[in-house]
Amino acid sequence: TRPGTRDEICLQNRQESFEQAPMYVAVMTYLGYGIVTLFGYVRDFLRAVGLEKCHVAQERDEQKDFVPLYQDFENFYTRNLYMRVRDNWNRPICSLPGPVFDLMERVSDDYNWTFRLTGRTIHNVINVGSYNYLGFAENNADFLKTVADTTCQFGVGVCSTRQEMGNLSIHEELEKLVANFLGVESSMTFGMGFATNSMNIPALVGKGCLILSDELNHTSLILGARLSGATIRVFKHNNMHSLEKMLREAVCSGQTRTHRPWKKILIIVEGIYSMEGSVVRLPEIIALKKKYKAYLYLDEAHSIGAVGPSGRGVTELFDVDPTDVDVMMGTFTKSFGASGGYIAGKKELVDYLRSHSHSAVYASAMSPPVTEQIIRALKCLMGKDGSTEGIRRIRQLAENSRYFRARLKEMGFIIYGSDDSPVVPILLYMPGKVVAFAREMLDRRIGVVVVGFPATPITEARARFCLSAAHTRDMLNQVLHHLNEVGDRLCLKFSRRKYSSWPDLCEETDFELDS
Repeated sequence: TRPGTRDEICLQNRQESFEQAPMYVAVMTYLGYGIVTLFGYVRDFLRAVGLEKCHVAQERDEQKDFVPLYQDFENFYTRNLYMRVRDNWNRPICSLPGPVFDLMERVSDDYNWTFRLTGRTIHNVINVGSYNYLGFAENNADFLKTVADTTCQFGVGVCSTRQEMGNLSIHEELEKLVANFLGVESSMTFGMGFATNSMNIPALVGKGCLILSDELNHTSLILGARLSGATIRVFKHNNMHSLEKMLREAVCSGQTRTHRPWKKILIIVEGIYSMEGSVVRLPEIIALKKKYKAYLYLDEAHSIGAVGPSGRGVTELFDVDPTDVDVMMGTFTKSFGASGGYIAGKKELVDYLRSHSHSAVYASAMSPPVTEQIIRALKCLMGKDGSTEGIRRIRQLAENSRYFRARLKEMGFIIYGSDDSPVVPILLYMPGKVVAFAREMLDRRIGVVVVGFPATPITEARARFCLSAAHTRDMLNQVLHHLNEVGDRLCLKFSRRKYSSWPDLCEETDFELDS
């Protein structure tokens, strides 16, 4: 039996942290963006009068009378703000992106407009930025033997769609395994996770339908909703009052001008939100969906494999029936160390998408070695490989997530999200601190991901840490040690809450199960 009742589990996962920063932080953040914007206009003026070299793309002289291909103001942010800090992104990796990786050193001689490699390699950088939640991004020859055998048998590419000559036996094996793992009737897989959302939502809804979308949904969901032609309304993040108000209005008023009933009402949410680290309030959304006769589309890109006692995602975390979710979507790019995505649910749904989804009809079939990598990861999680390695990784990830979050709170950082989430955002706020933080951490051989406006609200720039089952306690302690020092040096500890000291929960050996 699973530990805890449904109400206890729900209460536990509602305890999410979204602490607000002091007022002076918001003022300084706006002031910082104002200063860099002002300097941007000054630099644009210097470029216009020829006192500074212009590196941006421009039309040729003979095209000056045409409608501009490159809108000057639209690129203002890129050339004047992003370009100054571009060295913190797109860093070239030259090793396996596991818990540690090697980085190719690069420098710029023109303020980040171009880069050149120095030939030096930065070794053993601790990786806290990749979505390698269960550590399946690995190169252990013993673990990858079946992947190597599949490559020898089927080759690397299929060169055809599933409906033509690209439907392999391992594709069908994978789909049966996914359906069995999720506890639903059927599933289908796709070669690209982003396209799983953007190309399947238009096949499910269209004109005359209503989409209710969480305000923090991923870009792939937003694009799919826009491509569908359906009416889109956005509700506040994880706010059940906002969602129910929209559902009630949609049912009572119908379509905007005709007031005819909506053909379909589709609620779109994510299991774990990748920028906030928050977990969807699934039981309440299911209750509202049933009450107002709507459909539910659940994106488990970051939650499948990463949460739940056996890694089956938020449906297992909240102990809800998977069949209560009409469309279950997930990706294999994170917990499974591969690529692609899946749609799962009733057999009628999957059969419909096989013939109506653009991603199914026109896209090339999933690569055989990638397919086998997902199969071996699923079998490991389900115990079908005869070991307890899968459950050990799931428990280790949960332990790492809670330990890391508790230590950060104790240090005084403002972090977002649920204690169960392996996505841990640390709020940095000010643009200058974001850049300094990323560079300082790399100097200490820790690879982090920093995110700012326009990917986040202007006052909520952050560093996003993604934890892995492959991280050892020593690695986490090393990262926490440097975070503590950098936090003091850059004055990043904005939290006004007091947390009790968090004892060491247990050693890693406590999670080694007997065979």
